[in-house]
This record gives sequence, structure tokens and C-alpha cells, in this order.
Amino acid sequence: MSRYTGPTTRINRRFGQAIFAPTKAFERKPHPPGQHGPRLRRKFSEYAIGLNEKQKLRFMYGITEKQFRLTFEKAKSVRGVTGEVFLRILETRLDSVIYRLGFAKSRAGARQLVGHGHICVNGQKTDIASFIVKEGDEVEVRERTSSRQLATRSMEESQGRTVPEWLTLNADALKATINRLPSTEETENSINVQLIVEFYSR
Repeated sequence: MSRYTGPTTRINRRFGQAIFAPTKAFERKPHPPGQHGPRLRRKFSEYAIGLNEKQKLRFMYGITEKQFRLTFEKAKSVRGVTGEVFLRILETRLDSVIYRLGFAKSRAGARQLVGHGHICVNGQKTDIASFIVKEGDEVEVRERTSSRQLATRSMEESQGRTVPEWLTLNADALKATINRLPSTEETENSINVQLIVEFYSR
């Protein structure tokens, strides 16, 4: 399955939560999409519940099914609790870090910023959105007028977003340092990752 590029409000309504940035349409119609209007949500099987949780997390991070599965397999091979390791890997993807720093308004925007060569890691241009940052890495916006304008504009529009403590941001220099890896409490907490682990363990 390819990366989703369709209507974001439809996905928010499908899962009943703001997977993507909430819109006025979602606020007006929080019930599932469909021509018959509001209706009671049907009871889901255990398989469907696990599938929905997987799809929610995949949509949040904007990755393909293949990428998602490969990332999960990588998490399984690392010592520790698989679900926690899985979320930590997703959170330390370069596009996710750029989003957390406020250099982009969304993860899709962050992925585009990275893909277009606007970001450096440890002084080297890095255009791979799935690049995993490590403790001690330095992430910065390139010294180009176009790059700096894009990041500055996004930061101004994302002022309400708090930069997590595992990152140290120098807003004036458009540079950040990875202090440490995120703790479990600092990863995506609206998802029951244990359901995803059980889904893939079937």
C-alpha cells in the first residue's frame, strides 16, 4: 500500500480522532464518514481493533505499509520491549524530529523539507526522511535563504507546539541537538502499541 495522500478529514472521522491536524469539518462531523449521517459505531473484532490501531499509527507518521512492517521487524530484533522500541524508532526518524522542532507544520511537510535537501545532520545534507537520529546528533536547517525562510515561517505558525525535552532547540540558529533518545512517556501516547504488537504476532 502506498503512502496516503487523500482527504485527511475523512481519516480523522474514520478513526474518531485527530490523526491529522483537525479541521472545522471534523469538528462539525466527528462521526464516521458515509452518506447516512451519524450512526452507532459497530462492534469490532479483536483483529479489526488491532488493524485500526496499526493504521492510525501508520497514518500519523505518514509511512507506507512496507516501511511500517520493516520498522516493526527492526524493533523486534532490538533488545527491550518491542512496542516501546518501535515507537522510539518512529519518533527518531528525521522527518518526525523536524516536525517536533517546529521546522515544519506537519510530518508530511517535514518529509518534504528533508526530501528537498533543506536539512543537515552533523553538517552533512541529509535528504532521507527515514534517517534515524542518534544521541548527540546535531540537526539544522541549511544555510540557504529559501531553506531558512521555510523553516522560520513554519516555526512562527507552530508556536503553540512544545519542543520535547529530549531535544534542545536553538531557534535563532535553526539548529537542534539530540540530548538523548525519547522515553516511553515522550512518544505517541494516543496509540495502544500493544495491540499492534499482538496484531503482528498472529
